[in-house]
Amino acid sequence: MKVLVVFCHPVRESFSRAILDRCVADLSRAGHEVTVKDLYAEGFEPALSTEERRAYEDVGADRHAIAGEIAALKAARGLLLIYPTWWYGLPAMLKGWFDRVWLPGVAFDLDDKRGISTHLLSGIDRLMVVTTYGAPRWYIRLWMGDPGRKLMLRGFRPLLAPGCRTSWSALYAMDQATPAKRARYLETVSRKLALFRP
Repeated sequence: MKVLVVFCHPVRESFSRAILDRCVADLSRAGHEVTVKDLYAEGFEPALSTEERRAYEDVGADRHAIAGEIAALKAARGLLLIYPTWWYGLPAMLKGWFDRVWLPGVAFDLDDKRGISTHLLSGIDRLMVVTTYGAPRWYIRLWMGDPGRKLMLRGFRPLLAPGCRTSWSALYAMDQATPAKRARYLETVSRKLALFRP
């Protein structure tokens, strides 16, 4: 299976990087064709420019600056997102990737009569999110309502294949996680990669 891994963390020695390395090794060992988009390492420009916003709904607009991102997204059958949750949501870099790449004509269509048409990315039938939180689970889930999870599984998932299988894996209270807890979490993530089996 072709799996696109989108990784977003600015610090090379972060635990998120350890998660990435583990996932790529496990997926490759399982025979998947893995493409990694390391947004910080690649110098991805997250800001939607004035010109891009003006041409946002024009599916014929020049999109050469993000052609590689679009091609990788459209070629994938599985999508794995690895990032830390900051201020209850996506890092700005990753949010910018969605802003600039998941465009009309790529991820959805806009129609004057029907509104939004989804499933342009219907080739993607697996979505897995691996994230970390500084706050404890009770605070994120009960008090905040876990907005990041809702964004991914209720907001972006409908743009993928109907019946797209999903997996959400979060390490809460990351700031207090012991080495043993981090090791156990990596094992949990490895098991959840079974989502990408045909």
